[in-house]
This record gives sequence, structure tokens and C-alpha cells, in this order.
Amino acid sequence: ADEPAPGALVHLDHPPRLSCLGVPKHLLTPMASPAADSYVNQIVTGSVRAASADGLLLLSYVDERVVFPVLAEQGAAPLRNEPTEHAVSVTRLVCNPVTGQLSRLPPALFYEPHVRKLMCGKHTGLLTRAGRGHDGHGPPDRFAVAALQGDRMARFLSETGRWESLPVSTCQLPLERAMVLDREVVAFGGRLWWLDTTCGAISADPFSDRPELCFVELPRGSVLPAAAPRDCPDCGDPCGGCGTSKHRRLCVSQGRLRYLEVSQEEPFVLSCFVLDVDKRGGWTLEHRLDLSRYEAHRYGHPWLPLKGENTPQVGFLDPLDANVVYMSACITTLENTPRVVFVVDMKIDLPFRSYAYRSGEPCFVPCVLPPWLGSSQIPSAG
Repeated sequence: ADEPAPGALVHLDHPPRLSCLGVPKHLLTPMASPAADSYVNQIVTGSVRAASADGLLLLSYVDERVVFPVLAEQGAAPLRNEPTEHAVSVTRLVCNPVTGQLSRLPPALFYEPHVRKLMCGKHTGLLTRAGRGHDGHGPPDRFAVAALQGDRMARFLSETGRWESLPVSTCQLPLERAMVLDREVVAFGGRLWWLDTTCGAISADPFSDRPELCFVELPRGSVLPAAAPRDCPDCGDPCGGCGTSKHRRLCVSQGRLRYLEVSQEEPFVLSCFVLDVDKRGGWTLEHRLDLSRYEAHRYGHPWLPLKGENTPQVGFLDPLDANVVYMSACITTLENTPRVVFVVDMKIDLPFRSYAYRSGEPCFVPCVLPPWLGSSQIPSAG
């Protein structure tokens, strides 16, 4: 945002409508803007990377500068060569979406190449802890931001105010494969959870000085062969290559960890599983629906049916109602192919609400706003 506001500019809307959040430029730390007649293009993009269980958001802003040398002048439009230089600066902030308060994290300066790569932001989660005076509930008095790659964790602790890299104890995987973590990080049960959409999830406590990894395999029938990883466009680190990242997701709803998946081909079957209470890896199927059966004349939604290229993608479960799921689809049968966010009540097998828009893909980060969030401060060092 261009306005010199003291904090984040937040517009909260009722889902499935999209909420908007912007950060004034003066609160970021972008590189100096290039001159108008230079060979440099500058692009600043921001996104919500994660949410804590008590409503705080982790924001990531990427300032990218690319040098395009000019080969020749063709009137007012110069003919440019392929880019020769590329520089990226990342600003991370923790945000209170009710008050707009922002806490900017210091730059994550790591010299180990493998740790530097994982800090592009996609693999980063946010976890909070409430003080003993609140009996584990209420406003948090500290937070941790952490990213995981192999046997290393990069973390930021609010009480120390600095980043550090530390080893984690590895866990035995049921299959001989390297995990590819390519979905949003979920906070649940005092741990952060990273999902490999082909095999399972690993979790760790980022507050521990000796984090121990735990592995939970996907439900039976959901485990896929290891996919050939592709490079992350942000950092060059391997990320998912099988195309499942938009069709599978971990969610927290009604205090339980759940796993959602939808078929990538017709029939588009949506399945929802809940992790057993002991968290030892057992999953129970709660819902299974065929979304391809929904017809426009029956439900009154012009974007139906979901067939052919109108492939649905998993959004998230309502944090307060595990029967309600938010999904999206790019509707090729409508003019300008708008993307539709739609809501399904899985208990009664009913698509009951939708919203069409023409911007890019939505950023699905479920967030619960407790009543005390409007009067609390983001924890800081000391």
C-alpha cells in the first residue's frame, strides 16, 4: 500500500468473499527504487504465509530486481536482452489483523546454502505460546517462526529477537524417499506441521532447543509414488512436482487435525479424514462426496457443473465447523473464465454459497480471531 499508515491496512470480509491486507511501503525494507531510465525492473509482491492458532498472521514481501540490458532503441520501446542479474530481498512481518499492528522480523542471514534456500517463505510457519498466567489460553507471550529442510531448522524466537539454525532429530519414514514440503505450514497441538502431498506430514516443536521430528503417513490409498521435484521459483529449492499441492491439504477444525483431498480427474471426489486423538498416524474417513454430480439446474449456481477443465481445488475447512469446506475452481465455461470460491456442507452434501472474482488464485489461510485479539500486543523480545 502507498498510504503512510502506522500499521497494516486490513479489510475483513465474510467468506467466501476475499479479505484484503496491505502493508505501507515505508514499513517494509525494499531495496532502493531503480531510476526510471535504468535497465532494472523492480517487482514487490506480498502474501500471507501462515496463521497461528490465535489469529496472528505471518506475512512475506519479496522485493525482486531484474537487470535487462538494452540492445537497441526502437522508438520509445527499447529492445532488451535476456536478464543478466537477479537480486531478491525478503521482508517478513507478524501481523495482528484486528489492530493492524506489525512486528517486522530482522533479515534471515544464513551462510549455509541449504538453509538460505528454505527461507524463501513458502515452507515457513508461525506458532505462538500463551503464558502460564493464562493457563495456556489467551494472548500469547511469545512466538516462533520456523522453516524446515531435511535435518535443519531455521527459526526466529520472539524472546531472543534473532534467527538461528539448529539440527533436528530425523524420524524414520516408511518409504525410502526424501520429503518435499510444498504446502502451507499448519500450527496444531503445540507443533508446526509440514505436508508432503505424496506421502505424509512431519511435525516439530520450534520452541525446543532439540526439536524432534514426528512423521504421520497419509491415509491408506492416498500415498503416491515419489514425484520428480521441480525447483521453487522463489529460491530454487525442490518443491512438489506431481501437481497434487492444490488438491491436498492439512487443516485444523474443531480442535482436530484433518486431511483433505480432491481427485484431479473426473469424477472429482472430495474426501475428508480426521487424525486419531493419539496422533500416532491413524486416520478416520469422515466424508466422501462426488462433486461432479452437482448440476446448475438443481442448485442454482451458474458455474456448475464441475466437469472437464473446471477442476476443483482444495481451499480449507471452516476452523469452527468441520463439515464445511471452502474450495475454488477456474470456470472455463463462463465468460472471462472467472475463478469461483464455493462452500460445501459435506454433512448434507450441499454447495450452498459461492463468490466469483477475476484476480489471481486465492490465498487460502484460515484464521480464527479470538475476542481478546483486539486488545493484545504482538510479543517482542524482553
